[in-house]
Amino acid sequence: MPIPWWAKLGAKVVLSRLPAGYAVWQRLGLFKHGPMEKPEYAFRVFRKHYERVAFGRKGAGFVVVELGPGDTLGTALVAKAFGASRTWLVDVGPFARHDVGPYRALASLLRAEGLTAPDLDDARSLDDVLRACNATYLTNGLASLREIPDRSVDLVFSNAVYEHIRRAEVAPMTREVARILRDDGATSHSIDLKDHLGGGLANLRFTDDRWESEFMVRSGFYTNRLRWTDFVTIFDDAGLTPELLRTERWSRLPLPRRKLAPMFSAYPDDVLLVSDIDLVARHAAHPGR
Repeated sequence: MPIPWWAKLGAKVVLSRLPAGYAVWQRLGLFKHGPMEKPEYAFRVFRKHYERVAFGRKGAGFVVVELGPGDTLGTALVAKAFGASRTWLVDVGPFARHDVGPYRALASLLRAEGLTAPDLDDARSLDDVLRACNATYLTNGLASLREIPDRSVDLVFSNAVYEHIRRAEVAPMTREVARILRDDGATSHSIDLKDHLGGGLANLRFTDDRWESEFMVRSGFYTNRLRWTDFVTIFDDAGLTPELLRTERWSRLPLPRRKLAPMFSAYPDDVLLVSDIDLVARHAAHPGR
């Protein structure tokens, strides 16, 4: 029998208040920042975002930024194997595992795919792995992104991350993405618009003052609740021209309109029905391929 959304919400609230660090919850599988520790998944995610965009230095020493790498920094290896000269990995905390085993497994997969992977035979630490890939791991969120030089990056991407950025920081984060992108660079994002409780819209029941409170934000299920039209507007306002490459929809609303918080009642059904999007954006002066 499926666990109701409200039971998951309550359980995560309680667990998040227990005196245990993220590493403990990660090992137990209760709080995880994505499945990037799986070599096949890390390879597939990077290749998806890389192949869907065009930029001037593709395949020739390009520079990559990943937003929200999560539990491992596998993108550093995959990007290097695809020809990246520099990779930045930006997160809101030091969540990445430090054991080198997953990175060696990913290097083996890359070689099996016919790519030249960094040599990790002598790597003994995460720092050794990052040095082999000319990669930098920054863990202070928006402040970290501001450390990256203007117009220095060819590809910025994220995978099921943008929905977790604090609502007040989404627009500033997107402006920073626009700032660091080269004129012919591109940014690619897969965004999950469902709640992270039961895969519906239960999070739209709550008023903004309650949902955006520190209590809720730090309970392990926060999403900013922006709809796809909001994201399009935010990218536009940042000077980036967005293009929706994929939209997934429910056949009917998973939450009756009468249960929506007032701030969401003005959204039409064709907006609320969209559950996932893939979005690519470029500087307004360089739309398209």
